[in-house]
Amino acid sequence: MSRLDATDLAQRLGRQAEAVCRFYLSNGRKQGNYWQVGDVRNTAGRSMFVRLHDSAKGVAGKWTDPATGEHGDLLDVIRESLGLIDFADVAEEARRFLSLPRPEPGPYTGRPRRPTAPSGSSEAARRLWRMTRPITGSVAEAYLRKRGITDLRGVANLRFHPNCYWRPEGDGPTETWPAMIAAVTDLNGKVTGAHRTWLARDGSAKAPIDPPRKAMGDLLGNAVRFGEAQDVMAAGEGIETILSLRQAMPPMPMVSALSAGHLAAILFPTDLRRLYIVRDNDPAGDGARDSLVDRARGAGIEAITLSPVLGDINEDLVMRGLTALRAEVRVQLAPEDVSRFMVLTA
Repeated sequence: MSRLDATDLAQRLGRQAEAVCRFYLSNGRKQGNYWQVGDVRNTAGRSMFVRLHDSAKGVAGKWTDPATGEHGDLLDVIRESLGLIDFADVAEEARRFLSLPRPEPGPYTGRPRRPTAPSGSSEAARRLWRMTRPITGSVAEAYLRKRGITDLRGVANLRFHPNCYWRPEGDGPTETWPAMIAAVTDLNGKVTGAHRTWLARDGSAKAPIDPPRKAMGDLLGNAVRFGEAQDVMAAGEGIETILSLRQAMPPMPMVSALSAGHLAAILFPTDLRRLYIVRDNDPAGDGARDSLVDRARGAGIEAITLSPVLGDINEDLVMRGLTALRAEVRVQLAPEDVSRFMVLTA
């Protein structure tokens, strides 16, 4: 896209500055001739000002944040509020908002305001994570409650993005949906990736897109972690599977590896002596369990499998209830871990 195209898009957005702000900076409010919000990533607050009308001081759509020294136009607002990385994606989203036809593809010759992280990289995942907000009171919390997951203590690595960018695997338009965002971290707690679950706008189900889940960044060996693992830990595939198991025994540290392949490759904390492997009731789950059992035993770690009655632990929670789930888990634990991790839920 040429510099002229970018300028034209910014001017067109400027003519609808208030509408742009209401959509992408929804945590702000109108104050006279300005839109006031916490920052360009749509944090609640009053630091950033967006000019809503042309004036002697400047054109509509220009903004500044005195707290950070950042400034820009409404294309920057779209980029930062949605966590977009490539400028072509920003332009596509702007055209969607403006209901403009897409032009023939061409190279963007302008210079970005700052270096951007490659799409799908660890740095892109970290930038997305910085744009999220707590899950409490969000659409993501409503979605998890629908899945029987009501105890969300100790889930700092799980957050929410109200307008997360989604692109289909092939050709197709860009869309934005609410999303549950999970931070993938290494053993030292550094964010190496992010997992997105796009949701229906009322939180009743996953968003009607295919696929509704995607991961980005450095995933191999790393995981979404709940609690700080020491000598005992549980590991499974899906986030909802692990969150469901936490309903039965919240004190136990747990990790979600996001897939069967990544479960087999998780890295072990130095002090780990017992690993509970939460399997899904399918061939992929069996294969991941067998590989992980062999790796754990080779490292001198006791490996115990936790098996669901139905397809997976979340299905057990939804269909059979928390009391039944606690009972089925209790008989599979080492006796000393029953008193250690289930005493609060007895």
